[in-house]
Amino acid sequence: MLIWIPVNGTEEKSSKIMLQSKASRWALVDFDAGEVQSIKFYENREALGGEWVDFVILANKFENYMDFMNEGMMVLVVREEETIEDIMTAFKFKELDEIGL
Repeated sequence: MLIWIPVNGTEEKSSKIMLQSKASRWALVDFDAGEVQSIKFYENREALGGEWVDFVILANKFENYMDFMNEGMMVLVVREEETIEDIMTAFKFKELDEIGL
């Protein structure tokens, strides 16, 4: 499955989640069989070219998330996680919160 995360850089270990408006890059995480298979970084979401993405993980529940839901993505928010590695560990153990309407 593919997962979007707005981040502040292109380092797999040190990049941190950011508000969408402040993100310098978007990390696209390929997560399969309980493991991160790969991480690619894009300048914006449109650079992916319309490929299906399953989830987006946002910094908080107050961000604009309706566009993601309209595209069929599940929207999750972090609790205290900051780095991609921490976020994906929380994702694996279902420790991220769902955004409700």
